[in-house]
Amino acid sequence: MKLPIFQVDAFTSSLFGGNPAAVCPLEDWLPDETMLLIAKENNLSETAFFVAEGNGFKLRWFTPAVEVDLCGHATLAAAWVLFYEMGYAKDKIEFYTRSGTLTISKEGERLLMDFPAEEIPTADAPVVLFQGLGINREPRVYKSDDYMVILDTEEDVARIEPDFRLLNEVDARGIIVTAPGDEVDFVSRFFAPQSGIDEDPVTGSAHTKSAPYWSKVLGKEVLEAQQISERGGAITCRLKGDRVELLGHAKVFMKGEINLD
Repeated sequence: MKLPIFQVDAFTSSLFGGNPAAVCPLEDWLPDETMLLIAKENNLSETAFFVAEGNGFKLRWFTPAVEVDLCGHATLAAAWVLFYEMGYAKDKIEFYTRSGTLTISKEGERLLMDFPAEEIPTADAPVVLFQGLGINREPRVYKSDDYMVILDTEEDVARIEPDFRLLNEVDARGIIVTAPGDEVDFVSRFFAPQSGIDEDPVTGSAHTKSAPYWSKVLGKEVLEAQQISERGGAITCRLKGDRVELLGHAKVFMKGEINLD
């Protein structure tokens, strides 16, 4: 059996930036174990699989270790492949996912993703979280499936040198570290050794939590965000009630074929 595969750099307008995701269009679902093995073989933070269903597509995401409930950059990558590589002619794509229906549409040269916004409560955090981040004080911390740690400056976020062995002991999908930006509204980094990803280059799903927080703090409904990983990436976030729109570019890096024979 041979399957098409694309590798797409998401949340960037330049190759070798943003967050690379693999995208595998399917006619029928493969066994979960096979999809996980493909994701592990790809060795990217996410591999997206989709199958046509009803008026849209069922979409699933796998890290090299687990299936996840929501992934922004691989959703952007999957939509980019449908619009620009597979000739999808409608104005909007509906993806049916574990996190509900996600709608993606074109807006100029970017794609707009409509996600549920998540306002997460404050939380006490284990000491190992601060030890793993190398933080000597206890900053403001919030928690849902991710921890979100609020720091004072962009420099504070940039100079974190995480101990992934310790962060792997933290009971969470991942850890968002964020602060006001110098040239944008806010910056962030995202660590998820628990999910098989030490540092994710650009994490769309994390912005469904960080954007509502910074919207309240800054009193703005439209925010420019940068994830300041080594590759880096840019996301425009627009708050609309209980939804957040994430806008970003993508670039197709590679097209190929998976051989399952």
